[in-house]
Amino acid sequence: MECTVSWTGATGGRSAMGFIAETGSGHVLMMDGAPDSAQPGNGGQNLAARPMETVLAGTGGCTAYDVVLILKRGRHEVRGCTVKLTAERAAVDPKVFVKIHMHFTVTGAGLSAAAVERAVAMSHEKYCSASVMLSKTAEITTSFEVLPA
Repeated sequence: MECTVSWTGATGGRSAMGFIAETGSGHVLMMDGAPDSAQPGNGGQNLAARPMETVLAGTGGCTAYDVVLILKRGRHEVRGCTVKLTAERAAVDPKVFVKIHMHFTVTGAGLSAAAVERAVAMSHEKYCSASVMLSKTAEITTSFEVLPA
């Protein structure tokens, strides 16, 4: 797996903290910092997601992918899957994630709560490399709800 991240540089005569990530699969992802009024010129322009937001989003994508795949492989009729992640970061640098909660909303025809619970647990404990990695610094909790299609 490869990714190249490049600083976009100064724009409009002022320093900016924007970055473009080019992934090995040929896709582009923009990232930017928050405007920093305490240290003018050191912040971003608020034009894209923060780098740590992309880490959280990637973790959500990784685990949602697993949940859908596990349910499909179990021949369950899954029609939708959303995961809302809420996270807390440490107060001091390196400000790692210390708590992450993932709430899954899974929609399907005849989906049982037990099947969804199993899929979420399997992703969380075994398959989602992003959440397994983040669990080294963060307490990760999950919840779910099942909605009929």
